[in-house]
Amino acid sequence: MLALACPAWGQELRPYMISGDSIQDSLTGVPGDPTRGRALVLDRTNTCILCHSGPFPEEKFQGDLAPNLAGSGSRWTVGQLRLRLVDASRLNPGTIMPSYYKVDGLERVAANWRGKPILTAEQIEDIVTYLASLRD
Repeated sequence: MLALACPAWGQELRPYMISGDSIQDSLTGVPGDPTRGRALVLDRTNTCILCHSGPFPEEKFQGDLAPNLAGSGSRWTVGQLRLRLVDASRLNPGTIMPSYYKVDGLERVAANWRGKPILTAEQIEDIVTYLASLRD
């Protein structure tokens, strides 16, 4: 189990256990909201669609550096999606994908983000729930 200080949100990072290529248990204990998850994926401050494309016809500019998110719920389990968001470097040490829920062992972190995760546990679960719903 990992539990680290999380000053960005005024709480500790919620503990999680990595098992193989996934984090099986929800970070919050409750399902995420897929509508909020979709909004987070499309919010360019979170950077998802800067690298990924997907079933977002309203978005003119989508990335092509990373896998298309269409069908992600068919390709990966909920636990696999969760680990990819929490810390993609566990699966691919050379990835350019940020670790969205990790604060230790990071390099080249801007001063205002040191010790702070990019997303909250609730936001991770919202995105996981949305991505899991993309079955085609």
